[in-house]
Amino acid sequence: MKLQQLMSYARRAIDDYGMIEDKDKIAVGISGGKDSLTLLYALHGLKRFYPHPFELEAITVDLGHPGFDVEPIRELCNQMQIPYTVVKTDIAQIIFEERKESNPCSLCAKMRKGALNEAIKQTGCNKVAYAHHKDDIVETMLLSLIFEGRFHSFSPKTYLDRMDLTVIRPLMYVGEADIKGFMNKYHLPVVKSPCPADGYTKREYAKNLVRQLNLEHPGAKERMFAAIVNGNIKGWPEKQ
Repeated sequence: MKLQQLMSYARRAIDDYGMIEDKDKIAVGISGGKDSLTLLYALHGLKRFYPHPFELEAITVDLGHPGFDVEPIRELCNQMQIPYTVVKTDIAQIIFEERKESNPCSLCAKMRKGALNEAIKQTGCNKVAYAHHKDDIVETMLLSLIFEGRFHSFSPKTYLDRMDLTVIRPLMYVGEADIKGFMNKYHLPVVKSPCPADGYTKREYAKNLVRQLNLEHPGAKERMFAAIVNGNIKGWPEKQ
């Protein structure tokens, strides 16, 4: 996937759900993975000509895993002239050494989000862009159905009143396969996650399930995504 196509997908999502307004200051949470780096490219590209002017800030929450090197990300942000903040934490030590969590992902996500939100407010941002893509949305719906008994998934745009912060998801129309293609084409400086739980989660189970369903029933993933977008899920904004 070329940058022009990526920006087209992102702009359609942003326009459909009114994600960006004049003078927004948007934080991009950078994990170091392909998704968040692709999101950074998309918003940096759109920033040059989008009719509603906005600013960008890049923020990485360093969980404290040994070997996590943010310098390739810092170099990319310098090239793009995007301010970059690294939040140092002891989250990995707390979860894996002190608490020895058998199911670490939920607590880790909660602590990581708390650290990210605090940094976002300190930089003066009023919005945060998450890199959830089309596959993430479908997988979350399946997880919700299987483990919670409800039809639900991420909303394209959510206002967090306690934080006075709006979450946006500009990659919602982009498939993971396209992101992988973009990563390879533009040689994104991906920093591999050193987390010992990486690849052994319920989300990985859902990813494999979606892959199998789509293999056995071609087009199933797209139909599931269409059902979510048109499903009148509580909390989802209407298309503009």
